[in-house]
Amino acid sequence: MSYLDVDDRFMWMSLDLARQGRGRTSPNPMVGAVVVKDAEVVGTGYHQAVGQPHAETIALKKAGDEARGGTLYVNIEPCSHQGRTGPCTEAIIKAGISRVVAAMEDPNPLVSGRGFARLREAGVTVTTGILEHKARRLNEAFIKYISTGLPFTGIKVAMSLDGKIGTMTGESQWITGEKSRQFVHRLRDYSDVIMVGIQTVLKDNPRLTTRMEGSEGKDPVRVIVDSSARLPIDARVIESGSQSNTILAVTEEAPEEKCRVLEEKGVEIMTLPSKDGWVDVKALMKKLAERELSVVLVEGGGNLNYSLLENGLVDKLFVFIAPMIIGGQKSPTAFSGSGVESLTGAWSVEDIEMKQFDRDLLLIGYPVSGKTSEQKSVARMQ
Repeated sequence: MSYLDVDDRFMWMSLDLARQGRGRTSPNPMVGAVVVKDAEVVGTGYHQAVGQPHAETIALKKAGDEARGGTLYVNIEPCSHQGRTGPCTEAIIKAGISRVVAAMEDPNPLVSGRGFARLREAGVTVTTGILEHKARRLNEAFIKYISTGLPFTGIKVAMSLDGKIGTMTGESQWITGEKSRQFVHRLRDYSDVIMVGIQTVLKDNPRLTTRMEGSEGKDPVRVIVDSSARLPIDARVIESGSQSNTILAVTEEAPEEKCRVLEEKGVEIMTLPSKDGWVDVKALMKKLAERELSVVLVEGGGNLNYSLLENGLVDKLFVFIAPMIIGGQKSPTAFSGSGVESLTGAWSVEDIEMKQFDRDLLLIGYPVSGKTSEQKSVARMQ
């Protein structure tokens, strides 16, 4: 087995460990660490939750004296600054690690190469770029948040073969099957925020909580986009019994008295600028990021979905396709709005992954606007 093969093997282990913290580390990245001595694993760890010890320090503690002269594998650059916990670089140096293998540089401006520099300064050999693509995909939400100051936003859609998310009367429960719905609850567990438009609440009266079979899930913060505060005071989202907050995103046109009543029911009112009579979704996303809510899952209707897409705020799509045909010009689709005039302006979906849940098909991909996609195509030909 070559040296590179060995690095790949232990980096895969680091990535698998990191995944165990999914949904609990935000706004920090998911991190896994493996300490290896004489080709044997002597310590492992992963960042379990924000504010708790980092993966590197956990792995080093488990390794003890065996860490001296060993190699530390970690999926992202060790931190070199004092945050909620101490700098990992100093713990690595103190433990006597001789080599650090990291998948990627930390895009956080407080780290961004400084961790590697500090390790090299102390005489530690540093190797980078091992399985970097996998590491960046794992922490795609953290990278988006720390690089742009906006949350990573995914849209979940459940539709028929002909692209309908409900019938002409608005019936939509249930287009997809139970296994698909359980996967969505897992997505909720991984997310900081679940977002819907007011029409979804008025039509379906959802609780917007996480209900996972066989394990206890985490309820995300519930955000309802409702420019004029039409949310019923007896809506199940208010009476769900969840410990997570419910935020109603309104404009200055929302009636003050209705907002006051909702606040008395425990709903937080977030007043935002309006855009074309609707809540300015860019301003909303910025506000959520300021609260360190870095992963947003949208389960809305066509208007909210298209508004987010049109404003360049959608990073990922989860599209469930059920084997049924609904038909009808008045049946709603996943993305409404004004639409594009030409196919050259359409969004393409790239890096598609497919899964199957019983009879349902799930497509996971990343939307790219027509203009951006065209620029990419030109770049590939050059």
